[in-house]
Amino acid sequence: MEDRGYAHPEVLVDTAWAESNLDNPKVRFIEVDVDTEAYDSGHIPGAVGWNWQQDTQEPIQRDIPDRARFEALMSRSGVGRDTTVVLYGDTNNWFAAFAFWLLEYYGHAEKRLLDGGRAKWVAEGRPMTRGRPRLPTTNYKINAVQESVRALREFVLDSVRTNGRPLVDVRSPAEFSGELLAPENLPQEGSQRGGHIPGAINVPWSMAVAEDGTFKPIAELQEIYESNGVSPDKEVIAYCRIGERSSHTWFVLRYLLGVTKARNYDGSWTEYGSLIAAPIER
Repeated sequence: MEDRGYAHPEVLVDTAWAESNLDNPKVRFIEVDVDTEAYDSGHIPGAVGWNWQQDTQEPIQRDIPDRARFEALMSRSGVGRDTTVVLYGDTNNWFAAFAFWLLEYYGHAEKRLLDGGRAKWVAEGRPMTRGRPRLPTTNYKINAVQESVRALREFVLDSVRTNGRPLVDVRSPAEFSGELLAPENLPQEGSQRGGHIPGAINVPWSMAVAEDGTFKPIAELQEIYESNGVSPDKEVIAYCRIGERSSHTWFVLRYLLGVTKARNYDGSWTEYGSLIAAPIER
């Protein structure tokens, strides 16, 4: 794809590259959508479908999959340690970016995000199918966990109370102000209080993408984030409501802008906005 000046352009693939690699046995396409029925309505040939509610989190307690569940997920998806995983989905790759972050956490090196996601693929009239692929099961094993890409609540509270690490709230302005608890098209639930983490800056995730859902060039991204005090030399925490929009911003910070110490707070406002005695601004 064209050079847009990103720190790590290798993690993005365009639709033309994706179509030319549909039959590549070393590549596995995985679709992760907000709409859990989208995959069954049609998907990239050979792609595996992950359900964000069942596959990318624990089914009972609120957490990401543990090691055993993640290894089982990758194994039944036909992914080996050397497989290049290409992730894509609806809504500008929200949950595809979350899955990318999850692969980062569990140390899978060969991973890519399809620039423009499902919408761009469909808009260009590229091939679709409803058939589910029959894939050989692998015996996937995690080598190492990259805990530095995740922010847990005590780390966030430490950032607020003493450390002063930059926090980027990627929700809409209405959520940031406390007027809404969730995006306006969703039920207003998930936390007990509205507002934002003290000191956080509001940079909605959507500012990073163009009209067709692809990421903006590096100069535009630098203007957006650096004007808000975010720079590659800082340790930055991104958060939203449940961690998927913030994983999209985490991807921008870590891989496009080169912020090596970027973290995703996947607990996000659903957790923080219900903590007893946690400081909140409105």
